[in-house]
Amino acid sequence: MDRQDADKAQLPGPVIGRRSLLRGVGAGALAVGAGGFLAACGGGLKGSGGSSTSGTINIGFITPLTGPLAGFASGDQFVLSQIKATSAYKNGFKVGGKTYKVNITVADSQSDPTRAGQVAAQLGPKVDLILTTSTPETTNPVAAQCETQGTPCVSTVVPWESWYAGLKGNPQNPTQKFTYCTMFFFGLKEFQECFVPMWNHFSTDKVVGCVYPNDADGNAFRGGFEPLIKASGYTVVDGGAYADGTSDYTTMISQFKSKNAEIFSNCPLPPDFNTFWTQASQQGFKPKIATVAKVLLFPADTTALGPLVNNIATDSWWGPYMPYTSSLSGVTASALANSYQSSTGNQWVQSIGSTYSLFEVAKEAFGSVSDPHDRAEVANALHNVNYQGICGPLNFAGGPAPGVGIIKPLGVQWKHATGKYPFQMQVVDNSLNPSVKVEANLDPTNA
Repeated sequence: MDRQDADKAQLPGPVIGRRSLLRGVGAGALAVGAGGFLAACGGGLKGSGGSSTSGTINIGFITPLTGPLAGFASGDQFVLSQIKATSAYKNGFKVGGKTYKVNITVADSQSDPTRAGQVAAQLGPKVDLILTTSTPETTNPVAAQCETQGTPCVSTVVPWESWYAGLKGNPQNPTQKFTYCTMFFFGLKEFQECFVPMWNHFSTDKVVGCVYPNDADGNAFRGGFEPLIKASGYTVVDGGAYADGTSDYTTMISQFKSKNAEIFSNCPLPPDFNTFWTQASQQGFKPKIATVAKVLLFPADTTALGPLVNNIATDSWWGPYMPYTSSLSGVTASALANSYQSSTGNQWVQSIGSTYSLFEVAKEAFGSVSDPHDRAEVANALHNVNYQGICGPLNFAGGPAPGVGIIKPLGVQWKHATGKYPFQMQVVDNSLNPSVKVEANLDPTNA
């Protein structure tokens, strides 16, 4: 088979009052280790992050445990249990000849950008580092708040362009270095290099129907990915900057049908894609190949669509097929995925790898400083992280923008499976990462 082997998040406003913060934080934050969020809420906002004598390194972790983006965080509690069991996190980090206990405070963004910024504002002064994950709706307001208040921060599972623009940088000229904020994932160029080889496999009119909402990801794709689509020799049919939560896509679907768009691209919120794809099937829009972003990344996302999910393609940044091992424990990607399935009874999710890597990165950065409470030193160390772990090689100094590490994604399709799980994500294109074996044929989405 040919080619098989081969709107910006707003910056938080003025300092949020304590009463407003507590209303926003609610009961969704929990602590892993000593201290905890309730302890962090007491006694003002001066904490270990500003104390050079504390024997504890405090790490905040902000993730969408609830709300429409909760699928991204479905493996996070499992990862935290694995991280806590590693020698480094169980016994403490050795920094500058001293061993520091490590405390992790977890906060739920509830998939709400406002709340994400609020919990970052509350946690920031109490921790030495904030880790955050899962789409611009969480990562962007967290990063913006951290940059404003001077808290070292690492983000993941967000296109780097969306993250960069959320910090008021220009992804078209990414020379600005943010003092406290870094991230790892991939960007629009990697989407191009992941998706276009799959498009090229099929004989089409080379017309791509694009469904990009009026939000941080959608605007990044419209402004950055559509030019890459055109540069790849394809014609763009943009369905328009629709509002998140739109319930009727008839006009957009009719437009795609009239233009004979045999290729499909999107980056919506998961519930919106379910609505669109169901209506597309009902109205006879059946592209030869659908390559989706931000949706159908996890097994739970397939439930609502049932058979309609078969052979939809997406990107995979981590899975049991990756030939990588943990820098903390030596566990392989395959063993980590199997452990998740055996301990939870659920099918593995690729966000396990990226969340795990956040804590690897934290260990790498703290291990290279003399004072873990010196925020400038920790932030500078983050910008220079260069190591190999559960997500493969990550080099924060060698990416497309300062402080950006790149993961090389794979092209995957959801395939009918026998056994406990009805659908399985299988590698169908390894153009960006030939070290991973192709597992299945690349088939038309609507055969």
